[in-house]
Amino acid sequence: MITIYDIAEKAGVSAMTVSRVINNTGRISEATRKRVRKVMEDLHYIPNSMARSLVLQKTKILSLLITDITNPFYTTLARGAEDAAKRAGYRLLFANSDEDYAKEKDYVDMILSTRVDGVLFAPTGDQSARNLAQLQKHNIPFVVLDREIPGIEADVVLGDSKEGARKLVEHLIGLGHRRIALINGSQDVSTARLRYTGYCEAHSLSGLSIDDSLVAHLNYRDFHDESALDALLNLEDPPTAIFAANNMLAVGVIQSLRQRGLQVPDDLSVVCFDDFGPAGAINPFLTLASQPAYQFGLLGMQLLIERIEGEAVHENRKIILPSEMIIRASTQALK
Repeated sequence: MITIYDIAEKAGVSAMTVSRVINNTGRISEATRKRVRKVMEDLHYIPNSMARSLVLQKTKILSLLITDITNPFYTTLARGAEDAAKRAGYRLLFANSDEDYAKEKDYVDMILSTRVDGVLFAPTGDQSARNLAQLQKHNIPFVVLDREIPGIEADVVLGDSKEGARKLVEHLIGLGHRRIALINGSQDVSTARLRYTGYCEAHSLSGLSIDDSLVAHLNYRDFHDESALDALLNLEDPPTAIFAANNMLAVGVIQSLRQRGLQVPDDLSVVCFDDFGPAGAINPFLTLASQPAYQFGLLGMQLLIERIEGEAVHENRKIILPSEMIIRASTQALK
């Protein structure tokens, strides 16, 4: 096994000089640095990352904690985060909470024991404040993604959920729909609250009142729960259109409608938040508000690395990324 002493002997320098080249510390001439690196390359020497982390007090490892790896929004977000981390010389550990606070807590405990340099964190909901407080207590930098948490001061990258929801509902109203259902996420999740606000705002601006019987609050992963749809379809005056607050809920809605012999958009129009990544290009069907998922991960990771590397950042930063409404075949004018 090649050691730094072998490198030092062949390069004609001390072991301390080799260590400084590996860890990029100390004052060494460029000529010496190049000579040492050339010997390392010739001998195929790979530095011990654990030893380096002890010297530098950094592991060059980051964690990305997301809420639903099956959702194409988060898989695309993860790609953006990984690309940004790799370009900056960091490795990335992935974790998936499944919208489950207890599972999220387990991952935070693991993160605290793993000596990561920082965390890109998509919270399960408002209760995640306790997990984020643990990161703060242990001085682990983090950036919050997609969902804002009351009481937590941090850099954050968000989508414009309220505006995107308002535009989707206004699109349905423009097609003549007046009975528009909302199948939403839990109200302890900021995106669900904002999408409900946008839904209400669109009604208000159009002079329409809100019928609470048309609104269902679920978990974003409850797309196989048919009870909410049953309740909506069994109303005396059922909806003519459905706004599903994310793409996975929309999939569940459309599957359930088809099982009942109902067709989209002939029987009901459907809109949702978030696209389906590359898979959505094969058979584009759903009218939706598309968010730049890759940019969420890319920008979030850039903010995190700036925090870790101390690039003169003092104030917390908030980036709000706009959504784009894409009109497809899942909506039509009310007959």
